[in-house]
Amino acid sequence: MHIDEGGTMPGRGRGRAHNRCGRRINRFLEPCLLLLLHGEESYGYELLESLGKFGFSENPADSSTIYRILRSLENRGFVTSRWAEGDSGPARRVYSLSSAGDGYLQAWVRDLEETDRILHRFFSEYKDHMELHHSIGKDT
Repeated sequence: MHIDEGGTMPGRGRGRAHNRCGRRINRFLEPCLLLLLHGEESYGYELLESLGKFGFSENPADSSTIYRILRSLENRGFVTSRWAEGDSGPARRVYSLSSAGDGYLQAWVRDLEETDRILHRFFSEYKDHMELHHSIGKDT
């Protein structure tokens, strides 16, 4: 991985803080949306607003990304949608989790638990390495 002089990796936006790596978190939106739909249907805008509880407050997801993910989940049979008349204004699309989506959410959770285990090991190794590296540097 090459980081240029400006502290960014190739293909990453320059608007990010200096020396910050860009994260590819969009895939994580999928299980978040599935969990939000577990047990209750919701409108796309409500789902977008609810993503804050998963840590998307500082870097909110783009609404077009959310609707693209919902459409993909629906095309794969994990989510269903229907048009619902609102109290005021035009009809809105309401999304709900299918039984296949429930199974897909469970698969995501298993995968995320494994990812969590791997990340914790990485952070532990990093911490141990840095403590050793810094203690060696103090001795010289």
